[in-house]
Amino acid sequence: MLSLLAAVAGLALPQLALGGEYSSASSYKVQTPPLTTDWTYNVGTDPWTEYPRPQLVRDRWQSLNGIWSYKNASASDLHRVPSGDLGQAIMIPSCIESALSGVMTPLDEQGNGNVKYSWFTTTFDVPSDWKEDDVVINFGAADWEATVFVNGKEAGFHRGGWTRFSIDITKHLKKHGQNELAVFVYDPTDSDEIVISVGKQTLRPDHIFYTPCSGIWGSVFIEPVPKAHIAQLDVSGDMHGKLTIKAHSSNGKSAPVHVHVYDPSNNIVASGSGTSDEDFVVRVGNPDLWSPEHPHLYDIKVKFGDDEVKSYTGFRTIEKGEVEGVVRPLLNGEFYLAFGPLDQGYWPDGLLTPPNREAMVYDLQVLKELGFNMVRKHIKVEPDLFYRACDEMGLLVMQDMPSMRPNINKIPSESEQEEFTRQLVKLVETHKSFPSIYTWVIYNEGWGQRPNAPESKLVPIVRELDPTRLINAVTGWHDSGYGDYHDNHHYSMPQCGTPFYSIPSSPYDPKRIGFQGEFGGVSTNTSMEHIWNVPKSFANINMTYEIDETIEVWNERAHEILDALRDQIQRYSCSGGVYTQTTDVEGEMNGLITYDRRLKRYDPAQWQRDIQALYDAAASRGGARIGSSRSPITAAKQWVSSLWYINTHVLRGLGF
Repeated sequence: MLSLLAAVAGLALPQLALGGEYSSASSYKVQTPPLTTDWTYNVGTDPWTEYPRPQLVRDRWQSLNGIWSYKNASASDLHRVPSGDLGQAIMIPSCIESALSGVMTPLDEQGNGNVKYSWFTTTFDVPSDWKEDDVVINFGAADWEATVFVNGKEAGFHRGGWTRFSIDITKHLKKHGQNELAVFVYDPTDSDEIVISVGKQTLRPDHIFYTPCSGIWGSVFIEPVPKAHIAQLDVSGDMHGKLTIKAHSSNGKSAPVHVHVYDPSNNIVASGSGTSDEDFVVRVGNPDLWSPEHPHLYDIKVKFGDDEVKSYTGFRTIEKGEVEGVVRPLLNGEFYLAFGPLDQGYWPDGLLTPPNREAMVYDLQVLKELGFNMVRKHIKVEPDLFYRACDEMGLLVMQDMPSMRPNINKIPSESEQEEFTRQLVKLVETHKSFPSIYTWVIYNEGWGQRPNAPESKLVPIVRELDPTRLINAVTGWHDSGYGDYHDNHHYSMPQCGTPFYSIPSSPYDPKRIGFQGEFGGVSTNTSMEHIWNVPKSFANINMTYEIDETIEVWNERAHEILDALRDQIQRYSCSGGVYTQTTDVEGEMNGLITYDRRLKRYDPAQWQRDIQALYDAAASRGGARIGSSRSPITAAKQWVSSLWYINTHVLRGLGF
């Protein structure tokens, strides 16, 4: 069995040659963004060659990433499907507004120049050994609505800019010769027509809101499948070795499903069978449990008729419970203090799309080396390979639902709220098998939150979809008492699980987990070569909560802020926190590193000590021993796991 672990750590699975490209490919050129990274001019024209969907892997596939053809459009153009070269080269996956797209549509201060409607085209050939198979096309993400045409015929439609989708295109294909693919995308960001889940995107970037992302910004690939195949695979392993599996069939007809579970040495450790479209259980005896200190994963092979796919899981249990009289988050039965940064995942050259996997993983490596064991993925959804990397490296993920725009003059309508709910359901359904995700976040600071506590209905929906994780109904304020967390935001000093709270936060609720959803946010003066060079953006830098004159002063302030959190963990009921933030983003300058990822503000030794002090404070209150305070047995397990990780990912990647 081809190791999935090696495949998604930078080693691409075998794929077939790309289809044809239009003549506009030769005119593609990376544009000059307001700020570059070390990856900007090294991406090339064959981006993201790794297999894009690590939890439902097939050996045969063909990437359609690369240079496509693009043109701006209007609403009426949907009924006029173009053919041939559209005249402008664009690299997929990329936001149209990004430099890496080759287009970089400019915005003025009134938001003019945005791309509401657009056409994308490319061509591809169907490999000769796929002739007897059906063919499915897969999109990582397209913002906001995508209508897909193959050879001039409509093949499918998807709404939602944050989650992947698949369309069976078999009946529209030419099995011999070139096929034309055309995609019409509608993006109503900041439109008066409709309120949608935009996250941080806006047509008028300003401080904490950023350049929008239109078009196809996730990887595109095709693959051959049997007529009856697995459309989605849900896997979840708990600390007792119970592996729950559900294979969703493409045709809705029940059929046998057979499963083998493999350890990292490719030995079968469990097997079982069940029926498609129903949960069934396979048990693994004495599983090696997953945690941030020991991110142990098991490969899975699933057979459904003529379809065979690979996946993976980690065995861990996430719940809440009372420890020494305080309600706590539990990982594998122990109070586990999760601490990490607000992680926005924006890039100056790619916007929502990281330049490549190396760049994306770089951020996570910085965090892991400092001792963070968690990231809060802030009102954005990443490519699946991001979550796979967190699974491998050992980083818990607090996953936000991307917010509807925070506009006090436009409360979402009932129909818009229904669409938000549908998108929330889709987010959970498509991501609930990643072991690293431990909490779902529904609302951030009331953005797009209708009156009368809509979370009262949303929490039960999420709980039914995924009873294996915690739910943070409201992070920040407008808290009505639902979900597992009482989550407060307070800049710069924390107020976590304590008796003292300031408006707009509500007093700590001891029936729920005390959590500091955001705090910190301090910055320091940075030279121009590290700043997003847009006048309005750097004019808003002074809106940062606190700006220190030197990096030395900034680190001293960070020490004071983290020590305040340590005190609240030690004395009160604080069970974790989110420091703002991993990187600067456009005009928001409060990152551990600058937006270009070239300047690190932090003193590594100081931050490692201060973060370790948080874990030690939690351990003194009945928490798990994390980091340098963990037991010798746990340390030995982590050392063995690290050796296995290096062998699987690094040495194999170098050809050993």
